[in-house]
Amino acid sequence: MSPSSSTRRHTLSAAALAATAALLVTGVQYGTASAAPAGLGRDAAIAKARANVAGHADLFGFGSDQGLVVKDVVIDADGSQHVRFDRTYQGLPVIGGDLVVHQDARGKLKDSSRAKGHNPAVKTTKPAVAAQTSAAEALREAPGIAGATSQPELVVWAADGTARLAWQTTVSGTGKQGQPTGRIVVTDATTGEAIEAYDSEHQATGTGHSEYTGDVAIATTLQGDGSYALIDPVRGHTTKDAHNLSASSVKATSGTLYTDADNVWGDGKKFSTDRATAAVDAHANTAWTYDYYKNTFGRSGIKNDGKGATVFVHVGTNWDNAQWSDACFCMMTGDGNGSTDPEQVDLDTMGHEMTHGVTSATANLRYSGESGGLNESTSDIFGTMVEFYAHNAVDKGDYLFSDQSTPPWLRRFDKPSLDGGSANCWTKKVGQLDVHYSSGVGNHWFYLASEGSGAKTIDGVAYNSPTCNSSTVTGIGNQKVAAIWYRALTVYMTSTTDYKGARAASLNAARDLYGAGSAEYNTVAAAWSAVSVS
Repeated sequence: MSPSSSTRRHTLSAAALAATAALLVTGVQYGTASAAPAGLGRDAAIAKARANVAGHADLFGFGSDQGLVVKDVVIDADGSQHVRFDRTYQGLPVIGGDLVVHQDARGKLKDSSRAKGHNPAVKTTKPAVAAQTSAAEALREAPGIAGATSQPELVVWAADGTARLAWQTTVSGTGKQGQPTGRIVVTDATTGEAIEAYDSEHQATGTGHSEYTGDVAIATTLQGDGSYALIDPVRGHTTKDAHNLSASSVKATSGTLYTDADNVWGDGKKFSTDRATAAVDAHANTAWTYDYYKNTFGRSGIKNDGKGATVFVHVGTNWDNAQWSDACFCMMTGDGNGSTDPEQVDLDTMGHEMTHGVTSATANLRYSGESGGLNESTSDIFGTMVEFYAHNAVDKGDYLFSDQSTPPWLRRFDKPSLDGGSANCWTKKVGQLDVHYSSGVGNHWFYLASEGSGAKTIDGVAYNSPTCNSSTVTGIGNQKVAAIWYRALTVYMTSTTDYKGARAASLNAARDLYGAGSAEYNTVAAAWSAVSVS
């Protein structure tokens, strides 16, 4: 890894993103130093949204036996509000029942976004299948997890539009490389029928060489004893040495905070014996990720609450992986395999994993089927945008995901199928693919909308993007497309959004930001058609 000195200052320029940021000024999600927009405050907006749901019960499929749990509030520059709720039925969580209430500055209902669970009513909330039976079945559905435990929760499962009483069981344990591993198993609580099963952890596995970000400035904190610590006083994140503690055992309080006497960190060597070297990239790239979201969208941290994450390096033994964990609100990176693969702390990988936290805090796209592909694509998109934002001389922005840690690249946007498994175009079978492969449709859309179709060279990298309908697409630039995707994610998407729904959500976002019929709106539509999503 590369050294860093406190005597040098590296200013992250946001000038190239100023035009986009100006379009995204709001009082909650998109903040500026200017006065808050006229209209309702957060609490009043929530109260109006609750009243709108109750007053339009047929529209929202809402009844007296249901409850609403506030998840997020977005207030636009014109005072319009977008209030996101999770739903309960007789006190039980409704999986796939989330909704967004869109209202004007005075709280009048304008529109709605609803997941597929429109009617969560079930005949009974008393399960015929015992919790112990569901837990045992879930363990059988999750082989290869060491020390596995299962925790069943009674829910109303309505992700496919048909409400069923179900056991949603979380299996937790340790993977073969020491990483925290989980599996969500859903079974019908009346018949015992298997409904679905999917991984509960979001992770990226590296197999390549280390990245170097050169000499970078990192934000540290002076301690009372005169030493410096890897505590970012602006963004709030801390970077710790996990001392090879198993990832399944890592908690936010684990490990040792990095401290140093002269505020000069690491030695810049690959597979360094200086344990602070990996921390340099991890600390700096976490800051770049935070700054990207803050300076582009006004989002203060992963949950938009101003709180920084805990970042761990040297996790596990020969753990060749990087992973975001909502449970401990932390980022974990392993040491690689010790011979060819170093730690996964490159810009786009760090941005990718931490974006899973942003997605979880907003649309909460389910990690299964097409929603899972969109979840992964969202992380690829914003991980890539962090790389463009940082504008690092060594690790330049490109559309090759994880090219530094998994050369020549792990995934690419212009023609995703070149990795041998990802989909270029949507088909009815896309939802059956692994989510890392079904993400190809979203990645391809993002590239076409940003850069357009055909052969071209961008900053020294050659791309050649086909279209699935033989059309020609002219791009509008990745800053505009990222702005559209962020608004779609945080305002219009729900947990069960599929690719058709993503098209609608992004067109709504393009309309909001640039106007219906604008060049941006038309390009978003053309790019979706070019990947066979209509």
